[in-house]
Amino acid sequence: MKKILLIHTGGTISMLEDKNTGEVTTTNKHPLTELSYHLKAYAHVDEKVLFSLPSPHITPDHMLQLAKETEKNLQHYEGIVITHGTDTLEETAYFLDLVIETGKPIILTGAMRSSNEIGSDALYNLISSLRVAVEKEAENKGVLVVMNDEIHTAKNVTKTSTSNVATFQSPQYGPIGIVTKEAILFHHTVLSRYTYPVKSISKTVYLLKAYAGMDASIIQAISKNDPDGLVIEALGQGNLPKEVIGTLQEMIRSDIPVIIVSRCYQGIVQPTYSYEGGGSDLQRMGLIFANGLNGPKARLKLLIALEMEKDFTSLKRIFEEH
Repeated sequence: MKKILLIHTGGTISMLEDKNTGEVTTTNKHPLTELSYHLKAYAHVDEKVLFSLPSPHITPDHMLQLAKETEKNLQHYEGIVITHGTDTLEETAYFLDLVIETGKPIILTGAMRSSNEIGSDALYNLISSLRVAVEKEAENKGVLVVMNDEIHTAKNVTKTSTSNVATFQSPQYGPIGIVTKEAILFHHTVLSRYTYPVKSISKTVYLLKAYAGMDASIIQAISKNDPDGLVIEALGQGNLPKEVIGTLQEMIRSDIPVIIVSRCYQGIVQPTYSYEGGGSDLQRMGLIFANGLNGPKARLKLLIALEMEKDFTSLKRIFEEH
């Protein structure tokens, strides 16, 4: 049997429901540890509690620490399963995918219902993730997210519902595989991956969402804080209100990279419109269009890229890589 390391970081999967109040909160002991005997049928599993944090408390520094812990243990195990809160699970998964270079399976999973709630998905998702981690076909696919009988890539997966157990979806692309009672079935694969090993996360990158009637005031406020970069979830194919253009031009002249993604959850940004604030106009100004990422993931990619590169050409190349 394969050796798998199970790393716990916290989240609903590690919490319990108070039956009197209905509130879900942290516990002194991970509740699934007492159920770990269920895992013995699939692999030799060692467990480690790295954090006990609700996922809104997870920062890029925690993600980097998790990446280092994962890399340190990859030589001793044939796969890693990580439990994580669902609110920022997609961000941690994508961060790990960007910085860890390995062909071994790394699986993230979580739960929408704590282990003592009726209809809990905690133990089932954990077992499903372990089954994927020992599957030969799970190798060389980067970091994967396994939830609700589906296997998703870290790049494409996102949380789509506040409470539904089927919350994790890959809009436009779909899961790359499914988990059945009998087998792990992959029907897509990852065509290419790029990794950017970094030793630290030291930059400040802000994330904004564009909206009708947006003016330059919030971008001006950000500029006063000397940011290292800015990501904007733009309208449609990558368009912005004309009122923000002057301030963005000042940022570009100050060598502050500005990344454009769409606030739409399907499609990609592209320089189609040439009016003031249109995508073509923004590209001519020097804004960089991200290839198919959402805002939180583009922010993480820029944080990582800025540890290695600063010039426009290099950053543009990194964001154009699939």
